[in-house]
Amino acid sequence: MAKVVKKRMAAEVEGDFVVFLIGMRINKLWKFWKWLPVFTAMPRMLRELEQDPSSGFLGAQQYIASPRRPMVVQYWRSFEDLERYARSRDAEHWPAWVAFNKRTGSNGDVGIWHETYLVPAGSYEAIYNNMPPVGLGKFTKLVPASGRKATAAGRAGLREEEYPEEAKAGAVEV
Repeated sequence: MAKVVKKRMAAEVEGDFVVFLIGMRINKLWKFWKWLPVFTAMPRMLRELEQDPSSGFLGAQQYIASPRRPMVVQYWRSFEDLERYARSRDAEHWPAWVAFNKRTGSNGDVGIWHETYLVPAGSYEAIYNNMPPVGLGKFTKLVPASGRKATAAGRAGLREEEYPEEAKAGAVEV
């Protein structure tokens, strides 16, 4: 288990990056032959990506919103890297995508979705307090959330401001 970092930390990413959310929804639970291949395809893709540092894949974390709605948050160096992987005939994604379209298509048995966010350099903010590395901070650099990075607006590059004095109650380091 990852060790808790007992201070306020911020994620720091050099340059642009991409956040890719992808998930599925099991609409007809009893049709396991439709949704099980979708469910088991993602771990294979993630293993493949983790083994290829040149892919532009930074990392991913899996979440279960409910037993019927698993989801993965992925971080990528660029949209081009993500698209190159998705379109590669030699990678795990392509045959899984084609098989889904043939097996399920738009018949309503199992749903898939994704959202892609292109994040320009410096146009994000992330804070972690008393947390092991998680999310963007797990796959990029963690730095103290102090000085310019003390507030959400500062971390997002919107404005410089002081951490509110009344919020420093206790042992909060800023």
